[in-house]
Amino acid sequence: MRAERFAAHGRAYGPLMTVISTGTTASAPSGEGRPARPARPFVSELRLDAFASHRRTVIPLGPFTLLAGDSGSGKSAALRGYEALARLAAGDPLEDVFPDPAAWVPEAVGADGQGRRGFRLGCTVEGPAGPVRLDLAVQAEPTLRVVGERLTDGGEVLLSTALRDPGRSFVQAAWYTAGTVPVTRAPFPDDRLGTALLPLRVAGTTDGQLRVLAAAEQVVVALRSAFVCDPQPRLMRAPVPAGEGRLTSCCDNLADVLHRTQGQCAHRHTRLVACADAGCAGEVTGLTAARLEDGTVRAVAVRGPGRSTPLDRLGDGELRYLAHALVLLTGPHVLVVDPAAEVPSAMQALTVVADGLDRCLDARQTAELLALAASICADGHMRLLGTVGEAATAAARRVPGATVVDLGR
Repeated sequence: MRAERFAAHGRAYGPLMTVISTGTTASAPSGEGRPARPARPFVSELRLDAFASHRRTVIPLGPFTLLAGDSGSGKSAALRGYEALARLAAGDPLEDVFPDPAAWVPEAVGADGQGRRGFRLGCTVEGPAGPVRLDLAVQAEPTLRVVGERLTDGGEVLLSTALRDPGRSFVQAAWYTAGTVPVTRAPFPDDRLGTALLPLRVAGTTDGQLRVLAAAEQVVVALRSAFVCDPQPRLMRAPVPAGEGRLTSCCDNLADVLHRTQGQCAHRHTRLVACADAGCAGEVTGLTAARLEDGTVRAVAVRGPGRSTPLDRLGDGELRYLAHALVLLTGPHVLVVDPAAEVPSAMQALTVVADGLDRCLDARQTAELLALAASICADGHMRLLGTVGEAATAAARRVPGATVVDLGR
């Protein structure tokens, strides 16, 4: 029923929506005098306050954003903040997202009169509903819990939560209704993101409720469509059981994924082979996976007629380079990622989160990977947020389409 109501009101989400375009200029229809809004929701700004080394930090995010800065400037912490918001949007509880919450509160931040310490996370999400802000206050000590949340659209608060009674495990939530009752109030659990719960609690029977749902779903869709990529070469060398061929975050099943892409994604696999030839030592004319007698598969780089090299003999930099290239070329259908199933894939942009994108890579591999990322991110289907070292920062500044944010300044 909710899908019909969304379609009747021209809203952005629901199975009945018609996708106008899937190119780089895909946007939702706009009224006269209003700029077109992007059809695919994406996070355009990340905000961190009293989180690790960050104090009132605002990070603009483009399609291809790299965070630079000296060691200790908070590059990895910023990615951790983004990942935390993504997991909360997917429904994960606070205790799973922050198993050691006090570690994220700056040491210099003292406790208040009740012994409480915490941090704040926030983001702005652009999309069919316009720019929507999400701000979250988390208490880390003495008990991990959400103490406040605010969802804002055009300066108007659509959802707010507040901890009224510290002795109870819930926050008081109020969301915009614009019906006979202008605001609806109800208790929400204090270990979940309230915005992610709204689609389960709001009926969508009034224009106000539909507006709240559109804003909440825009934020959830943008945040949860994230893949944290951290290739671990030591885990990528051993043969692996043949499975469903979906790449894990650490890329330990690279051989299984190559076995799948070789047969199912011929065009992308060909591009991957070209990337391998450009970034690996020696000629690479093919990438395949050989099935062993015990049923496992081993990845192999073909060097020419009758010559091949098992991928476990490649260097750490070569393996990390290949893994990142595979992620960029395959997309969500080959990655272990949990996008919103009820929203068409054409209306979602996957965000790859990569800490140390250039780790172990030489200058040639870094240049090839940056060029590939810029090319892939330009079409709007995929975005990348990563961190890089000093050498890669200089190279990234010369790549068209790359946004370099220096956190050391």
